[in-house]
Amino acid sequence: MKKLPLVLIVEDEPAIAELIAVNLRHNGFQPIWAEDGVSAQRELDAVLPDVILLDWMLPGTSGLALARKWRADARTKPVPILMLTARGDEPDKVAGLDAGADDYITKPFSTQELLARIRAVLRRRAPEQLQDQVSAGALVLDAAAHRVSYSGEPLKLGPTEFKLLHYFMKHPERVHSRSQLLDKVWGDHVFIEERTVDVHVKRLREALGEASSLVETVRGAGYRLSLPAQG
Repeated sequence: MKKLPLVLIVEDEPAIAELIAVNLRHNGFQPIWAEDGVSAQRELDAVLPDVILLDWMLPGTSGLALARKWRADARTKPVPILMLTARGDEPDKVAGLDAGADDYITKPFSTQELLARIRAVLRRRAPEQLQDQVSAGALVLDAAAHRVSYSGEPLKLGPTEFKLLHYFMKHPERVHSRSQLLDKVWGDHVFIEERTVDVHVKRLREALGEASSLVETVRGAGYRLSLPAQG
């Protein structure tokens, strides 16, 4: 029997959590509810979900702080996080993405939109298996071992940044628009905003450190990985 995708709902309003849980159950998901950060951590320690629906405004530790905490933990780092927020302002959305959320959805939302976004992050979690090794000068990415190094020193990249860098390194010296990157790296779906690409490129550059200059912004067009000049 096929295992149902497990969804951890971190939401302090019981009526909203119950509505989400009912809709998830009707659409082939297995929901678990936690009303705050402490109970959510307890659930995570027991079993890793396939996706986390995380409310921004929670009693005690905020959703933003929880997203940062779970992204910093090697065990919970790969789990997609979808932020539930009443905040529709651009700076708040970017703050959520910067904290490590994969996507966000603004309340009130339709059931269909929520389901579509959950399916989208789950699709992105299971991309085609990449088993090759690519390099750009001293920058080396080993897809099979999921490792990146620069001049022999290991670099720490999040899962989306890893996929983004892998795509750049497989297609160097080409300008990729944000929409192309969304299709190729995130998957062919419609619910992620192009602004998300900018956030992940910024994160990628921070992780690359001295190699960050290889990822160039082409004004008005997108991004490009430039190969270092051969000395």
